[in-house]
Amino acid sequence: MIESLSSLGITLINVGISAVLEYISLHVLFCLVPAFFLAGAIAALFSKESVLKFLGPDANKVVSYGVAAVSGVLLAVCSCTVLPLFTGIYKRGAGIGPATAFLFSAPAINILAIVYSAQKLGLDIGFARAVCAIALSVVIGAIMALLYQKSMSEEKSKLKAAPFIVTSQDGGESGYRYRTPLTFLLLVIILMFGGWALDWMIKGPVLAALVLITVYTSYKWYTKDELKAWMNETWLLIKKIFPLLIAGVFFGAIIIYLIPVSFIQAFLGGNGLLSVSVASVFGAFMYFSTLTEVPIVGLLMAQGMGKGPALAMLLSGPALSLPSMLVILNIMGNKKGLTYIGLVILMAIICGMVFGAII
Repeated sequence: MIESLSSLGITLINVGISAVLEYISLHVLFCLVPAFFLAGAIAALFSKESVLKFLGPDANKVVSYGVAAVSGVLLAVCSCTVLPLFTGIYKRGAGIGPATAFLFSAPAINILAIVYSAQKLGLDIGFARAVCAIALSVVIGAIMALLYQKSMSEEKSKLKAAPFIVTSQDGGESGYRYRTPLTFLLLVIILMFGGWALDWMIKGPVLAALVLITVYTSYKWYTKDELKAWMNETWLLIKKIFPLLIAGVFFGAIIIYLIPVSFIQAFLGGNGLLSVSVASVFGAFMYFSTLTEVPIVGLLMAQGMGKGPALAMLLSGPALSLPSMLVILNIMGNKKGLTYIGLVILMAIICGMVFGAII
């Protein structure tokens, strides 16, 4: 008995370590690292007014939620990679509604995932995923704002108290208008290109060139104080988020290993409430790197999973994972974090039920 428990413990540790090593080798260098630098740039270099203009508590609601809901179309990010970006815009004063709308939509509706879903799982699921992801991001963000948005006076006091970044020698509005958006664009391109499955004979030289261009232009465009602020913000995000991600990947892999596949598959058939709920909850706790949710859902559908549960898993899975939950709770606090997590799971269930009933 003791030997079997010891053997199981060693197996579980090996499973967790293997998952962490795979996560680091396939995901960290070309997804998380650019995301951390991008988030650090948002926090340190972006004009606070530029964030507040589109996503702040005083921004036009149609504009702020529209920008947050569709911004993920261009970003091939997963539930973990989006966290530094969310933290960056949240720290710069974005309202909790648009910020959480972005947090949900960015990993849920990137163009690669939508096209891949339509190709592998059917046009109906691909279309439903795109429509539901955009709609749910707005609904979830609006509910979060309704429940937790501070009064306008409190928001304005917080923003006035927050220090502005130093301006560069070429400074002022012209500096923010040109150099920082261009830096942001370069970092986004690196993040997107790093996530694409391309031949390394093409991918390697292009990434190297993009990184060198970004380093050179950053050195030329920013003062030492600004570069120091950028690196400090990036390092603070890494220290705050990365350890939780690693812990979540480790324990998440163990949890998935302990759940029998036959048990999961038995509760995913048809389009009933139970199967859709199981799919939504299972997807929320399981870690999906970018696009991997599509073949996994495809395999489960081939073994009898209904289209309703499939859509629910495609909505909750990319938006959440055990690692991302740990970070969300740390960033937003337990009350707001649990509310957001619960809303994602609940809305995915509702969409799955409706979709399963009409197909």
